[in-house]
Amino acid sequence: MKTIGLLGGMSWESTVTYYTLINQGIHRKLGGLHSAKILLASVEFQEIETCQALGDWEKSGDILADYAKGLEAAGADFLLICTNTMHKVAPQIQAQLGIPILHIADATIERLQQEGITKVGLLGTKYTMTQDFYKERIIEQGIDVLIPNEKDVEIVNKIIFDELCLGEIKEASKEQYKAIIAKLQAAGAQGIILGCTEIGLLIQQEDVKLPLFDTTEIHSAVAVEKALNE
Repeated sequence: MKTIGLLGGMSWESTVTYYTLINQGIHRKLGGLHSAKILLASVEFQEIETCQALGDWEKSGDILADYAKGLEAAGADFLLICTNTMHKVAPQIQAQLGIPILHIADATIERLQQEGITKVGLLGTKYTMTQDFYKERIIEQGIDVLIPNEKDVEIVNKIIFDELCLGEIKEASKEQYKAIIAKLQAAGAQGIILGCTEIGLLIQQEDVKLPLFDTTEIHSAVAVEKALNE
């Protein structure tokens, strides 16, 4: 079994889900008392979020790269960045590593292709929804990406940072997300990417009819396969 490096803490709420899903996945595959070989570096999220707000992505990339190099030195065979947004600096981090980063968008693209999705709605932080680093990776694979309107982008983003990252789950916010998903469906979306690792805390498949692609679940499942099969 390979050792999985998790670069987490962004937020720690979703990192808990990664840890749980990966261990559950290993146990389903192997049974008995088997669990995952995991090395976890959990960063101070306020420091990273401040860099995001200031647009200082290079500084945030340097911070994460230092943690990533520590995971590699400790014996990680590959790395997961446990957040969608900070994949903006994945190339900067990868350039300083000798082990591969398992990219969350690539894992999601593979699942979308398996399901025959050609037009998908994307929910996430405002950075993930409006900047090209994530969307373009999907579009390059022949899948159209729809995002909410400007007002709804702010609603989605505010709920992530002001509630979900703090572990607050509110029914009113769930209803707002469901309404935004309905708009994306009306615009032609065949499925919805939950493109922030916290959104799955609020919205589950039973809440909507449109297929949901929870990136935390997808990323974790691919990590399990890579740990066992390569």
